[in-house]
Amino acid sequence: MAGSSHGHTPAAWTGVIIAFIGFCVAGVFMVANNPVGFWAGSALILLGGVVGGAMKVAGMGTPKEPEAVVEARARAAARESASA
Repeated sequence: MAGSSHGHTPAAWTGVIIAFIGFCVAGVFMVANNPVGFWAGSALILLGGVVGGAMKVAGMGTPKEPEAVVEARARAAARESASA
């Protein structure tokens, strides 16, 4: 996992930041006993997921590996397990 860039993309950072702000808003309004504010914060949490997903589709997420790379990795793993 250390060699991957999992989560280190503009899409991931933006989605998490929006969701975190929504979590904070919902928490404050839950303590303040304000249902409208709580649901607004909950909507922000969902919006973070939607924005992150849209940014990933727009190309700002982790790029997919080419098919040749996936096949080469599978062959290398098969050779490694056969020699062990």
